[in-house]
Amino acid sequence: MDSIKVGLLGFGTIGTGVIRVLQKNADLLQQRLGKKLELAKVVDLDITTDRGVQLEAGLLSTDVEDIISNPDVDIAIELIGGYEPAKSFILKAIANGKHIVTANKALMALHGQEILVAAEENGVEVMFEAAVGGGIPVISAIKENLCANDFSNVLGILNGTCNYILTEMTENGSDFAPVLKDAQELGYAEADPTFDIEGVDTAHKIALLAALCFGTKVDFDKVYTEGITNVAAIDIQFATQMGYKIKLLAIGKNLGDQIEVRVHPTMIPDSYQLSEVDGVFNAVRLSGDFLGPALLYGSGAGMDATASAVMGDVMAIGRDMISGAKRRTPIMGYCSDQIDELPIKPMSDIISRYYLRFTVVDAPGVLAQISGILGKYDISIQSMIQPERHAADAVPIVIMTHEAKEDNINKALAEIDQLKIVQEPTRLIRVETNLG
Repeated sequence: MDSIKVGLLGFGTIGTGVIRVLQKNADLLQQRLGKKLELAKVVDLDITTDRGVQLEAGLLSTDVEDIISNPDVDIAIELIGGYEPAKSFILKAIANGKHIVTANKALMALHGQEILVAAEENGVEVMFEAAVGGGIPVISAIKENLCANDFSNVLGILNGTCNYILTEMTENGSDFAPVLKDAQELGYAEADPTFDIEGVDTAHKIALLAALCFGTKVDFDKVYTEGITNVAAIDIQFATQMGYKIKLLAIGKNLGDQIEVRVHPTMIPDSYQLSEVDGVFNAVRLSGDFLGPALLYGSGAGMDATASAVMGDVMAIGRDMISGAKRRTPIMGYCSDQIDELPIKPMSDIISRYYLRFTVVDAPGVLAQISGILGKYDISIQSMIQPERHAADAVPIVIMTHEAKEDNINKALAEIDQLKIVQEPTRLIRVETNLG
């Protein structure tokens, strides 16, 4: 074996970054691997647009078979994204004996088990470090360096678009809509930002992290997902006043016989490290029985950071190929026959503290009516903010609860929102202080 040949499926932003790494650091990669990494083929539907990198004649193709059925290609890098045709391409490449590197978190979150089985049957590797956290090496940390730990929870700020928007709203007192527009103009948000701002991108990532940490299959359809579109500037102001920051938090908890996997705006104390993760940066907080808490922080997206992660996986597979190692590390961190099927705890059953903002008429007895209904459902008040009366007809009342059951909160709010004194639907944000 004189060289290890790589085929690249997808010549977009990340694919361009991968080629840049291969070209700029060719000598460094060879020194660290012991063999040359050779780009054998680049496949994309568009092979005419200038990406700012020079390729040798004959490398570009529009025919995917030039990679997935090419006997000279050792490692196929999938950077197409989405479910199809990416899944079909990967499965065929696996059937043809290709090792796989992918950055496709959506595909791995929904179809990872099918890909895992196919890889085992064909004796190949599948690695996906770039699928979570961009350049943060969290997946390899869980599978390798920290694998002696029993993880109790994994928390993450996993979407740079949402984190940028919430940071700008916090620092400048801005509303959501204009900050989103600015993020799009700066290239931090897509023209259609739905997957980001509605929390779907983050949910894909926490589903993968929970599966890796807890050794279980995760049914993505049961991951509670709530985005940031309803977070208002006034909520951020009250959070700051009470010593909290609002983040789109991905939460995974191992409860023994079941797990929690959820994504939603969350208030966390401003004294916690996670609250200091601002702008487009990402962070993952792991809690292991011997490790204790550890925070991994870095660039969560972008050409260079993601390409770095992709090439790290390519190098890891290349080293295994050279040494003769075969499937040295299980794809999902656990031996496949040891992967459990723990159920996801229903959101109605979770226990949390809650921030509640009521918009009510400015009249005597309002608080008594609200607190009476909360008490009826075993919800106790920890603190309250009631701004001084103004001329306006409607005023906010903010209540921070002690721990309560989500189902009780929902029932109480349904009853409270029917009161004539309530002018708008109550705003709820969960509060996370018990990080383990």
